[in-house]
Amino acid sequence: MASLRRNIMLFLVSIFLVTACVLASGVALYVTCYNLLIADFPAAIGHPVKLRVLYCLFLLLQTWGKIFETLRICSMPRFVRFMHDLMPLKTDPDVLVTDLRFGTISLKLYQPKASSLTLKPGVVFYHGGGMVFGSLKTHHGICTRLCKESDSVVLAVGYRMLPDHKFPVLKTDCFAATIYFLKSLKAYGVDPTRVVVCGDSVGGGIAALACQELRRRVDLPKIRAQILVYTFLQGLDFQLPSYQQNKNVPLLTRQFAFYCWSHYLDISPSWESTILKGAHLPVKIWEKYRKWLGPENIPERFKQRGYQQMSCVPVNEAAYLESSLVLDMVPSPLIAEDDVVAQVPEACIVTCEYDLLRDDSLLYKKRLEDLGVPVTWHHMEDGFHGVLNTIDMGFLYFPCSTRILNVMANFIKGL
Repeated sequence: MASLRRNIMLFLVSIFLVTACVLASGVALYVTCYNLLIADFPAAIGHPVKLRVLYCLFLLLQTWGKIFETLRICSMPRFVRFMHDLMPLKTDPDVLVTDLRFGTISLKLYQPKASSLTLKPGVVFYHGGGMVFGSLKTHHGICTRLCKESDSVVLAVGYRMLPDHKFPVLKTDCFAATIYFLKSLKAYGVDPTRVVVCGDSVGGGIAALACQELRRRVDLPKIRAQILVYTFLQGLDFQLPSYQQNKNVPLLTRQFAFYCWSHYLDISPSWESTILKGAHLPVKIWEKYRKWLGPENIPERFKQRGYQQMSCVPVNEAAYLESSLVLDMVPSPLIAEDDVVAQVPEACIVTCEYDLLRDDSLLYKKRLEDLGVPVTWHHMEDGFHGVLNTIDMGFLYFPCSTRILNVMANFIKGL
């Protein structure tokens, strides 16, 4: 009898191992086929092998996360962040890093170790990742380098994320941390006249929003400038030229951008096709915001890689009722009124040619310039969304990441 039980156990273990191997092979095959057949790798980006490897790893994490989510083991975002956070953090002998907490919000403070009698610039950094990916650890290398290269004090904000925390937690957490920092500048040796808010992707959107909403706070030091790196600034139009041209370019495809957007705003993914073609908003809304969102505001040279202007389609009232939250300034600071945008501080804007969100920044750049707000603009012809995070990735490093970091550091030093 004992021998029979042992044989049954061995058989079950063998079945489990075979199933696991078949599943792993299937996942690897799916990722490889997607990478080869669907994803778009523009030649101008350079280092195609690196980008393919990077995207394969990115897709593997997503796919396994979705499998675990289906099996109700854990959510996809939580799994991917867990795997990201297994990466060892590099230390720099010239930078002091301190872990802090402000209520439920995790923070990392980066300070130059070299003693100085003069006050330093202060930077509040909001990381990207679409509320799905990204953390204090994934952006640790960026913040360390930014602190060192710009000789500034950097506070990185670890806001709460999906799936447990949706709109408007991103804003409330980031604003709470920013106000805490602005009230504590003396303790950290920061010059109150040189405080900068900075972020990449959705973090850049929060930086822009902070400048808009904190401008009237007379009890706080004024924000001196904003640094926006391939920033998400509007959730209305998914048919802008860059959204068409770069819809399958890693690391941010239009499909994945919609996933992040819909889950953050708690909108049913079933509306994807309706929203992508613009049927979620009535014509009067499109007409109202055309002066800021219209493709005629984007320079012609950015439409050369293929762009077809979409005509207005009849609104789907049910989709409009569910998605009208996109008209809020939190997910769409690009559509704030002129009297608000005209009062924000000067901006440093970084765009990447092969980024889905490129045109969000181009439209905001034009708005700022039209309203007299000083703008320093840098366009990376070989850049793609998320490239800044490769700055400490060894083999997967892209030179474009260093150029972006240098732009950010030099801008801060020039204030």
